Amino acid sequence: MKKTQSPLIIRPGHIRKLKSDSGARTTGNNAGKNRQKSNSHALNYILSAAKRAVDVFAAIFFQQKKADSKSSRDSVHSNTMHYQAAESYSLNSSAAHGSRKSLISRFSTYDGSPEVDTALSQITLSFEEIHKATGNFSPANEIGEGGFGTVYKGRLKNGTFVAVKRAKREPYDQRLSAEFKNEILALSKIEHLSLVRFYGYLEHRDERLIVVEYVSNGTLREHLDGTRGSGLETGERLDIAIDIAHAITYLHTYTDPPIIHRDIKASNILITEKLRAKVADFGFARLAAADPSATHISTQIKGTVGYLDPEYLRMYQLTEKSDVYSFGVLLMEMVTGRHPIESKRSADERVTIEWALQKLKDGEVVVAMDPGLRRSLASIQAVESVLKLACQCLSPSRPSMRRCAEILWDSESLQRK
Repeated sequence: MKKTQSPLIIRPGHIRKLKSDSGARTTGNNAGKNRQKSNSHALNYILSAAKRAVDVFAAIFFQQKKADSKSSRDSVHSNTMHYQAAESYSLNSSAAHGSRKSLISRFSTYDGSPEVDTALSQITLSFEEIHKATGNFSPANEIGEGGFGTVYKGRLKNGTFVAVKRAKREPYDQRLSAEFKNEILALSKIEHLSLVRFYGYLEHRDERLIVVEYVSNGTLREHLDGTRGSGLETGERLDIAIDIAHAITYLHTYTDPPIIHRDIKASNILITEKLRAKVADFGFARLAAADPSATHISTQIKGTVGYLDPEYLRMYQLTEKSDVYSFGVLLMEMVTGRHPIESKRSADERVTIEWALQKLKDGEVVVAMDPGLRRSLASIQAVESVLKLACQCLSPSRPSMRRCAEILWDSESLQRK
């Protein structure tokens, strides 16, 4: 796929390896009227697919869990904790620039790939400096934990706050090695206001570290749960959804080859103090096929239960549309306030997309709305528009992320009238 010049890029991207020798909104204008409500065939597909998804995922997960670790580069892995407990990730945008210099360095574990060997610039930090910045990886500085490892808040000697993702110290775990490589490769190719900024990576003995932007206001999931902030209003949720749509549009359209995130979910969306979104956690990301005639990547399953595209689950074929499906689930979360799977609810409300789409079909949008949202006419109309877009994202024939952003712009216009 030929790379398209992106109006969303804020500066050239670089691959940054940290020194380790010392101790050994432009995606859319208003695009007119929203698409008509999906027909009953598409809706029935979504409802039945939602019922199948959890069972299929569980079956695949437990089957693959026993597989040979040699296949773990794309092994089945449901990691619901990537940055999940993130207390914050924020950063002065002008910080850290003065500490960079050119340093071509070898990424020794990436199978000799030139993708990571040709570094252009790096933040020159030693392992000891990162160790000190995080208080010797103090538990008091832990801000998240997941299958890959632990995330720490750190403060560099120039005052810059960073998030340091520290891999589990299991050098022979091929799955962790693959995630480490995947995340570095994806982060090195991106530069966008709505994507978490990459500062560098470091390998030191059995330590593997990724240093990224620290964003100071928790995750979207925390805001929806009410454990952060004072509650997001409809307009604020639309702004966040537009930011996410822009970010994924950039990944799908303005990187070469395109990048498929594979783990779009509320706990991977970081929120700034100004209530704008930054998409994080690229451990599951995959580069799309370089051949423009290729329609998909054949791969084993990675992702989070409740967000996984049923077609991806069934066919093991990954495309950009798999991210669109996850985005549709995320939209449902944002307007209902619920988790994708609500195991403690009654059977007819347990799968959120199934329940919410039924309410949309029955004309009961108000019932589907997050109880914390004000019930003004403008808010109800905006929520209905978002639910209809989510329905399109979950159907077999899905819009592009660019089109999703355009529709969300229209919904935001409704909200502001």
